[in-house]
Amino acid sequence: VLDQHRASLLAALRKGGREPAGGGTHLATRHRDLAKSFLGTAGLEVFCGEMLGPHPVSHCGGHRVKPVGPANPEPRERPLFSEKPLSLLLTYFELGKPALILKILSMIYKLVQSNTYATKRDIYYTDSQLFGNQTVVDNIINDISCMLKVPRRSLHILSTSKGLIAGNLRYIEEDGTKVNCACATLVVKLKYACLKFISLNFTDLITDAKFLLIVEKDATFQRLLDDSFCTKMSPCIMVTGKGVPDLNTRLLVKKLWDTFHIPIFTLVDADPHGIEIMCIYKYGSMAMSFEAHNLTVPAIRWLGLLPSDIKRLNIPKVTLIPLTKQDQMKLDSILKRPYITCQPFWRKEMEIMADSKMKAEIQALTFLSSDYLSRVYLPNKLKFGGWI
Repeated sequence: VLDQHRASLLAALRKGGREPAGGGTHLATRHRDLAKSFLGTAGLEVFCGEMLGPHPVSHCGGHRVKPVGPANPEPRERPLFSEKPLSLLLTYFELGKPALILKILSMIYKLVQSNTYATKRDIYYTDSQLFGNQTVVDNIINDISCMLKVPRRSLHILSTSKGLIAGNLRYIEEDGTKVNCACATLVVKLKYACLKFISLNFTDLITDAKFLLIVEKDATFQRLLDDSFCTKMSPCIMVTGKGVPDLNTRLLVKKLWDTFHIPIFTLVDADPHGIEIMCIYKYGSMAMSFEAHNLTVPAIRWLGLLPSDIKRLNIPKVTLIPLTKQDQMKLDSILKRPYITCQPFWRKEMEIMADSKMKAEIQALTFLSSDYLSRVYLPNKLKFGGWI
């Protein structure tokens, strides 16, 4: 059944063709245009760490900014993320969001010009008191990516990934290091997957895997490793985003799909949160909707835990958890999404959950037996095509 599923995926790809690749973007020009949209075209005061002439009076976040002194007409070298000239304004005036965007834009401009990279955490610590918290920086970076319509990696900004990968996969890192994820004791952390995997040539990624399994939880991922699931079943690759996947994990899944076109399955809790995570891998998230074609894999299938499995397997009621009000609201929200209308089997499973008003975690299978997940549940699902 698994081989037939893979053959049908390949046939669909040949018929439908590949997704269009995203075009290049002249970031420096677009940064300047965006800055002008905030400060106005008449006398742009600050851009990308450079003084452009006499200081006009401008507005930042509703606060009137007055001249603070004459500009230095002589160009000079400044270290990366230099406090000048923005510090001249930041020290004396309370800034609104547009000014914070300009500050981060100046950092991005220097990163692009120097062809260097920084993490979101690096940017936050350049002025932690100004930004207040990491969430402010994260949101502004997302806003800039959305406004410029470019992926975050094109801004030369990275994030330290929490994702893990294991199984039948070998690749070569940029420094020439050979990594074999099939080693029994090796679980590879996706440190900077957006650089290491997106830029790799086809020959750098090697696998004999028959399928890719996306696991919602790290605890389940580790348990499957302890049970040697990847070797006992047909060769496979396992990935976990430890809950809601970050950008690097989603980029990796997309890269593996584009390279190998092997079936991809998800193993999530039978609850609205697990379904939401599965939808992010398959259809994308609202925050990154402008880059959905680079992050989503519509061919993903729901392997488990299905709400219908709870009754079919006679999972003890003591292991079930009542849906909270927030769960019910989340479930109703997902059911109203347009792409769910194209997934009648998904809708049926969610309606079963809504009618029962109960949810279950993957760990509920351990009440049947300690290794039921790896020894019985997953092998039977994969053998007999128990996915939707």
